This record gives sequence, C-alpha cells and structure tokens, in this order.
Amino acid sequence: MTGAVGLPNFWAFACESKRLRKRVSMKNSAENQEQKSSTPTGVLVLASGQVFYGHGCGTRGEALGEVCFNTAMTGYQEILTDPSYAAQVICFTFPHIGNTGTNAEDEEAACVQAQHAAKGAIFREKITQPASWRADSHLDAWLKNRGIVGLSGIDTRALTIHIREHGMPNGVIAHDPKGEFDIPAMIKKAQNWGGLVGADLAKDVTTAQNYNWEETRWTRENGYGQMDGSGKHVVLIDYGVKRNILRSLASAGMKSTVVPANMSAEDILAKKPDGIVLSNGPGDPEATGEYALPIIRDLVDSGVPVFGICLGHQMLALALGGKTVKMAQGHHGANHPVKDFETNKVEIVSMNHGFAVDGDSLPDGVVETHKSLFDGSNCGLRLEGKPVFSVQHHPEASPGPKDSFYIFERFAEAL
Repeated sequence: MTGAVGLPNFWAFACESKRLRKRVSMKNSAENQEQKSSTPTGVLVLASGQVFYGHGCGTRGEALGEVCFNTAMTGYQEILTDPSYAAQVICFTFPHIGNTGTNAEDEEAACVQAQHAAKGAIFREKITQPASWRADSHLDAWLKNRGIVGLSGIDTRALTIHIREHGMPNGVIAHDPKGEFDIPAMIKKAQNWGGLVGADLAKDVTTAQNYNWEETRWTRENGYGQMDGSGKHVVLIDYGVKRNILRSLASAGMKSTVVPANMSAEDILAKKPDGIVLSNGPGDPEATGEYALPIIRDLVDSGVPVFGICLGHQMLALALGGKTVKMAQGHHGANHPVKDFETNKVEIVSMNHGFAVDGDSLPDGVVETHKSLFDGSNCGLRLEGKPVFSVQHHPEASPGPKDSFYIFERFAEAL
C-alpha cells in the first residue's frame, strides 16, 4: 500500500523537478543571452591572438602575465595572495568563486613587498555573494583594493584545454566599463613579454628587513595563537614565503627569523640557527639561483639542517647538482596525489609551481623521496648523510587536510 501511494507522489515530484529545471535553464539561457548581447567590459588576450570576451570585475585597467589554471574549489584568497603567483594570471576551473568572501586573516603574503603578486583572476560565473561567518568583504571589492584585474563570464573550460594542449601562454587581461580595448596592441604586448623563463621574481617579493615570527596556526576555537617563547630557532630565507609556512613552523615548535633572499651564508650562520628553511617563491629557480645557490651550498656544508619548500626545493636541487625544467602547464591546485617513498603513503597536497626538478638529473647521494602520481614528476629529495631535505608541494596548506604536516615535524626532529 505504501508503495502504491508513494509511487505517484514520486513521479509527481520528478515531473515537477523536471519542469523546475527547465524553467531555471530557460532563465539562465535568457541571462546568458542578455550578457552576450551586452558590451563586454573585460577581455583576455593571448599572445597567440586568441581573445576571450567577458565581464570585467576587480580593478580597472590591464595587466600582463603568464596565464595558468588552478583546480582548487576554495582557498581563492590564499591563492591570490600567495607570492608564488607573481606575474601570473590565474584561471579558476571551479565555476563558483566568491562563496566564502574575503577576510583579513587569510592573507598569505608575509611582507609589504609581496602584497602585489597575482596580476589577474578569471572566473566562469560572476563572483558569488559571500556566505561565510568569517567574511568581512566581497571578493570583487577585495580585488579592487588589491589592484587585481578580474574577468568573469568566459569559457574557462576552453581556456583550460588551451593551456593543457599548448602550455601556459603570455596574456593580457583588461577591465574597462566602456568596453574599449585595443586588441592588436594587447596581442603585441603579450607577444613581446619575456615570460617567466630567466626571470628572478624572488627579489620583488622578498622582505626588505629581518623580522621574527612566533604566530601559530588558526583554530576555530581561538583563531591564531602564539608560541610560549620556547622552542628551536630557525632562519627562513624569504623568496616569497607564505604566512602559513611560518605558522606551521611555529605550531611544530620552531620560532623563525625571516631574512632577505640575498643575505649571505655568513650572516645567516652568525644568528646561530638550529635549522634553515628555504621558502617558496615565484619565478625561474635558475635565475634566482645566480645569487642564491652559492649561499645554499655554504649552508649545506655548514652541517645545519636545511629544509626547502617549492622554489626552495628547486634551488636546493640545483645547489646539489640537479637540474630544473619549465613545465608546460605546471601544477596548480589542491587535489594532487603525491607518494612519499619514505613511508609508502600517498598524501593529497596543494601544488603551485611552473618549474620542476628533473628527477633523473639528481646526482648520486641525492635521493628522490616524493613523486607526483599525476605525471611522475619529482616532488621531494634528501641528501644522504646530512639532515637536508625538501619538498615541491606545500605542506602548510590543508587539502588533506593535514596529510603533509608531518614534514614540519620531521624537520623539527632533525634539529
């Protein structure tokens, strides 16, 4: 009897749902048609001549950079404030961006110099209204305040496929409420830009002076905390460090002194550190390595434990005799599986890099410890006989959510 009564109700619900979806689809189609018929207020122009028209948001004007895509579903504020994205325009593959709004706490840039990193942001849909208890600003207003050019309403799938097939292109993103764009001039500007190969961008985002850090990771109950004053002391060389790396070091019992990227090994060792951290950062590791590699080699020779992350990992590999390569599309997202050969565990990690260590180039005595299960690229190394190791991914990020925090604990145990 229940089935006989329930069946018609089910079909009535299904039919009503179908009618509702049709009405929503028609409404969306009408809105899309209206958008298409209106004057575009934003545009992305690639060096190849390909043009994507859409709706401008964020700050007005235009910006030049390398166009990459990021597959993370959330964390967009952290992404847009990560100094590793200097000189890049980020296309978000997740269509609905803006849900959590923005706030003052989720800033990743650790110094004034690093606050202007990402050049542009691209979204499929218009920025959504914030719906988080932590939000204190709409993403569009935040983009304006940060000087980031935004673009919505373009086919981000088509752009992502283009990047996957042809690599990360140079591009110009622009926002003009009047829809006045000089497309030929923008194409020429994109074509004439030198790109990231050979670019030392760490010098643009590194701190100008030393500072200390003892703030710990955020918790729902207490927000950010503070160390009690005890713990090991590490010197972190700032190539574009994220705040959460510093917080993670503190949460693992290490207080940090952050120093500029070009500080000499002699001055670093004079601070009597228990360990040394080579931070993440933007640009070509070979270019930054012109001044950084001699410093890193001296630090490794000193016997003090050394730990590298992202760009720091790449430059440590170069300092130990390995090579780096430019990737076609890079790794940008929070859903990357990486295997740790030391434990045989697979962790889900956050990635953000356009250059990679050539695992086959690592000399004898340098062991590959981690590898991407997406494409087999190198994601970690250690130096035999010394407390020196590094990872390509970001152990301070939380997609796992804590799959990789053990790396900070491993470093703390080596001190």
